[in-house]
Amino acid sequence: MEWEVLIMNDVNVSVSELLDHFETEGYCIIRNLLDPSVIEDLRLEIEQMVEEYAQKLLADHKTIDSYPNDPIEKRLMRLFENHLSEAPSMFRKQLHREGFYGLFFNRGLLDIVEKKLGEEILLYPNYTLRPKIPEMEAGRVLWHQDAGYTGNGEEVAQLRMVNLWTPLVKVNVENGCMQFIPGTHKLGAVPHVEKTYYLEIAEEELQPRLKDAINVELNPGDVVMFHNLLFHQGLPNHSDHIRWSLDWRYLDATQPTLRKEKGHIARSRSHPEKEVHNKQAWAQLSLT
Repeated sequence: MEWEVLIMNDVNVSVSELLDHFETEGYCIIRNLLDPSVIEDLRLEIEQMVEEYAQKLLADHKTIDSYPNDPIEKRLMRLFENHLSEAPSMFRKQLHREGFYGLFFNRGLLDIVEKKLGEEILLYPNYTLRPKIPEMEAGRVLWHQDAGYTGNGEEVAQLRMVNLWTPLVKVNVENGCMQFIPGTHKLGAVPHVEKTYYLEIAEEELQPRLKDAINVELNPGDVVMFHNLLFHQGLPNHSDHIRWSLDWRYLDATQPTLRKEKGHIARSRSHPEKEVHNKQAWAQLSLT
């Protein structure tokens, strides 16, 4: 059964209203979309990934304690506290684990995406788990358009694509929530300049619009969908814990990815046999 009306915080919001907001402002927030079991599966996978890091650090004599009782909000920063610059800022290839299937192939989410992209949906080959460690400069993502990170921004701008982002912890200004500048997706691909760790939108394009920036504060279970041309950034994390989040993308599967990787079919009404049907199948695949 497709989702026609979403019940979020006791307020009925139609899918058409969400997509209208996406068209006008460049984003929409889908509150309480993910079932708690999906969040729990993700957290369990992250715990295992961090455990693997801990065992490697122990084997390499880079830590004397694996901090096994620390939660995921703390453990990675404890493991790397004496060499923080070596801490991972993202995980990509490692996401082909069973616990990520319920997010990337979430039926309710795909029902919404289908109304935007059509009946053939590709999980775009760019999906990332990000641990934003407090006060770590490499975790400070500057104002950018996702299309700005490719050498063919104008071509990417023509793709029928949506970006998705969800937190594994409550996100706010203190621990580094995202900020958007609504409506900027209508400007097309704009120039970016290289900074130490990331690109940033050219000052002449950015400065006149900063006054319109909004904070995107979310809870676990919330998903924000936004345009790949929307101006956005991640605030610094000034809290005492890691801000874990996931970002991924869906593409109209009739279009090319413009990458060497081809992605994976999330939904196909014409060839359902091509879909990734279960978590075991997902875990057997790779970032291709």
